[in-house]
Parts: sequence; C-alpha cells; structure tokens
Amino acid sequence: MKLTLVYDGGCPFCSAFAQRAELQGGLPELEIRDGRADHDLRADLASRGYRLANGAMLLEGDSIWHGSAAIAELNRRMSPSDALLQLLQQVFRDDGRAHQLYPALLLARRLALAVRGQPVDPDHQHG
Repeated sequence: MKLTLVYDGGCPFCSAFAQRAELQGGLPELEIRDGRADHDLRADLASRGYRLANGAMLLEGDSIWHGSAAIAELNRRMSPSDALLQLLQQVFRDDGRAHQLYPALLLARRLALAVRGQPVDPDHQHG
C-alpha cells in the first residue's frame, strides 16, 4: 500500500528530511507531498481534523498519523542508507521519545518560517 508523507515545504528542515527520507530511507513506496503547496490535499486533511500547522502527516489507506506519531511511524518503517537518517531513526522511532522531542522540531520549524517571512499555518495570514 502506498505511504505518503505530507510535510511543510516552506520549512527548510522539513524539506530536507522529506527529501532524504524519499531518496535514502529505504521505502520505495514512499511518496512525499508538499502540504503547503498542495492546497486541495491540505484542505481535505484539515476537514478531517489534521492541520499542517500542527505537524507532518503520514497517510496509508484510511490511516493517518499526525505530528510526532507520523515521525515515529515513518522512522519505524525506514531502512535508511544515510547516516543522518540512521541517527534520527534511533531517536524518533519510539513513540514516547518522539512525543517528547516533537515540540522542539515544531519550534525549529516556527523559527525557520519566521526567518523566511512565512506563516506557520499556510491557511492564515499570520501564524
């Protein structure tokens, strides 16, 4: 079954992770989609209660993981060839650890978007 990572393409950290996961994560079925650029996908997910402003999403069939759960699930499934992804996988594959560390990732995202002059929530002028 196809696995889709929906990430914030406005965030340089998110983009770098998504591209690395796609190219070197060992998941040939992984598709990455820029949720900031894909308005229809973002609107569909928001209508189901999943907002890009609150974190990345991992989709598989009817299953949706959001935020730290998405990162943990993706890291459990990866078989990375890349040393950085291997390190991140060890840190974020555990749900509890991912949940504890995810606010730091959201803060880094918020700061990177602020530097770029972009709103945290692409659906609102001010984030």
